[in-house]
Amino acid sequence: MARYKRILLKLSGESLMGSQGYGIDSQRLQDYAQQIKEIHEMGVQIGIVIGGGNIFRGLSGASKGFDRVKGDQMGMCATVINSLALSSALGALGVKNKVLTAIRMEPIGEFYTKWKAIESMEDGYVCIFSAGTGCPYFTTDTGSSLRGIEIEADVMLKGTRVDGIYTADPEKDPTATKFSEITYDEIYTKGLKVMDLTATTMCKENNLPIYVFNMDVVGNLKKVIDGEDIGTYVHN
Repeated sequence: MARYKRILLKLSGESLMGSQGYGIDSQRLQDYAQQIKEIHEMGVQIGIVIGGGNIFRGLSGASKGFDRVKGDQMGMCATVINSLALSSALGALGVKNKVLTAIRMEPIGEFYTKWKAIESMEDGYVCIFSAGTGCPYFTTDTGSSLRGIEIEADVMLKGTRVDGIYTADPEKDPTATKFSEITYDEIYTKGLKVMDLTATTMCKENNLPIYVFNMDVVGNLKKVIDGEDIGTYVHN
């Protein structure tokens, strides 16, 4: 029995690099697609947002002299490339899916609307939401929050390379301890970096819980759907 009926899965663009320093690692892509197929077969309705940091990040581009708006637009295009890659990998496994874009770019993807997304998920399609919010100055974390709220998801599953939220960066501080659950207010007061402030506030105000877990360990996505406590649950 699946713990959630409808989810918004947020995937990191950087994680798609795998062991490479750039681009898309085909094995990591296959691992992600296989895990998504596994929960799709359980009847879970799935919306997905992927970052673009493995190709281009608007903020880092701005620090190198790019116009911020154009840099963010380049980042949006990077998320479309990642979305198409995941769509192809899912299709190869026989999983029906659609790429929906926040910016009109038919025939690459269909233009996103809430109702089209929900209808498609109810018809058994995995929906991949690309191009962020379609606006500059917003991250894909904010895009994930927005889409999760719009599609009325039960939870946002934030797949990262660490197994939850810690008191400090566990990759830098060996004394960091993990939270099994935490409130949005505690995230604010402790100054923890889960998502950017806009994304976190949107989830808090619209009562969308977040579950942070390590997506890079094959099988973890199904464990979350099965209700196993392997990450950190964020709630009001």
